Amino acid sequence: MNDIRTGQIRLLELEAEHRELDQLIESLQDEGASSDDLALRRLKKRKLQLKDQISYLASLNAPNEPA
Repeated sequence: MNDIRTGQIRLLELEAEHRELDQLIESLQDEGASSDDLALRRLKKRKLQLKDQISYLASLNAPNEPA
């Protein structure tokens, strides 16, 4: 039971970080900060990694039986 709660908390943390990165990326793109394309690519890569982790944790929390 404690493992499930820990997984749910971690999922919420990852989702929050993903939203923050999304806002940061959008803000940088709106500013036209093309001088730092490498940093923008790294942020996008991190966001994608977070999305993968979120999907994985969500699949662990999903019920095994069809509804």
